[in-house]
Amino acid sequence: MLLVLSEEQREHLGCLPRLGDAGKLGVGVDAVQHGVEALTYLLTESSKLAISEIDFQDSVHVLGFSDELNKLLLQLYLDNRKEIRSILSELAPKLPSYHNLEWRLDVQLASRSLRQQIKPAMTIKLHLNQNGDQTAQVLQTDPSTLLHLIQQLEQALGEMKTNHCRRIVRNMK
Repeated sequence: MLLVLSEEQREHLGCLPRLGDAGKLGVGVDAVQHGVEALTYLLTESSKLAISEIDFQDSVHVLGFSDELNKLLLQLYLDNRKEIRSILSELAPKLPSYHNLEWRLDVQLASRSLRQQIKPAMTIKLHLNQNGDQTAQVLQTDPSTLLHLIQQLEQALGEMKTNHCRRIVRNMK
């Protein structure tokens, strides 16, 4: 898989051969900052997508750098990709996970003012695990909203089975 860079990122990376000490080379501080940001983007995206050595070389080759700089960037990527991936995994949000679900169907058959009233309500207690702690969320809804929610979740589950979503999920890992 090749890493695709925008024109702006290519332009910022294009100034890498000229960069060094901004004061001595007469290069503006903005150019140095943009070059560092573009280099950071190149390394993080390559590490995030776990791009192979050959694909990284191909991605950098299209930038038109010298062979020496290409080898230097490749070595920088190979030396730091595991550390970058570990930092990115630490920065990823820790989402709660499912533990248990309890539910109850309540039906109000009548009230003082309405003798023939039927009012169903579904009460759901969702137990979640997050960072070793258990939390519970209590939700209450009517059956029609619950049916709509079920349809939307089934539709999302069906969407996850498409090739496009599988490819995205595989690249996120």
